[in-house]
Amino acid sequence: MSYSDFQLADIKDKLGLSLVERESLFTKVEPAPYSEHLRETLRFNLPLATAINTEKARSELIVTPVLVEILKQCKLNISLFSGIDFTVDKSLGLNGICDYIISLSPEQLMLDAPLIAIVEAKNDNLKSGLGQCISEMQAAKIYNQNKGRNLSSIYGAVTTGSLWSFLRLADEKVWVDADEYHISNASKIIGIFLQMVESSK
Repeated sequence: MSYSDFQLADIKDKLGLSLVERESLFTKVEPAPYSEHLRETLRFNLPLATAINTEKARSELIVTPVLVEILKQCKLNISLFSGIDFTVDKSLGLNGICDYIISLSPEQLMLDAPLIAIVEAKNDNLKSGLGQCISEMQAAKIYNQNKGRNLSSIYGAVTTGSLWSFLRLADEKVWVDADEYHISNASKIIGIFLQMVESSK
């Protein structure tokens, strides 16, 4: 078993986590201004990604530019990893390739202090990525604990590129945000990511 095999039903049975739904986690987060470069990139890339309509296109044309903007706004005090092997505990199925991980450390050559797991949803369906995202979040929590870094929360995001859903893991509970955010509200999406980083410092 690996991250991509996890379904929502596995979260309780295999990882011992409980789910909290129907709560709005980030409604009070202020939208964040973002660069003209990202604005122009999304203006051009969104129709192109929609027309190509593959996960790879959405990843390259929408998701990556948004995450790079987060990196810039944090002045490179965090790091971004894409497509890395993140094996933490094979006995629990916490192994495999992660779409994206944002780390609290500025080190880019080696992953340290993973904070946010970002998963690309399959078949344009956000729910399909929740199990994978939560398993990666749990792996990040265990990884940090093993390194002596006990972060109070680990965060997650599942995205189709156009739609974004956010999660929070604390103790043995996972909160799945009741709200979803469209990329047309990129300032809110960026504000949420920045709040996740800021609250973890």
